[in-house]
Amino acid sequence: MAREPSDGVEWPMPDLEEPADGAAEGAARRPAPETDAERRRRRAQFLRELGEAKALRERVQPRRARAARMRQAMRMRTFRW
Repeated sequence: MAREPSDGVEWPMPDLEEPADGAAEGAARRPAPETDAERRRRRAQFLRELGEAKALRERVQPRRARAARMRQAMRMRTFRW
């Protein structure tokens, strides 16, 4: 369902900034590079949440989860090493 102007709702447009001319200005707005420890921490958190979501899905929809496991097993059997 597409929104049209006749809906009576004004949707805000994002503020688009003009690209900076100087390289120093662009570097000043860039966030500080993350450390390896921060990246690993975020990745570990993501993988934990992903595992929890998969376990929840298996509990809530056991038939669909079983079918997904069977498809994955078939993919692994047909994969050429």
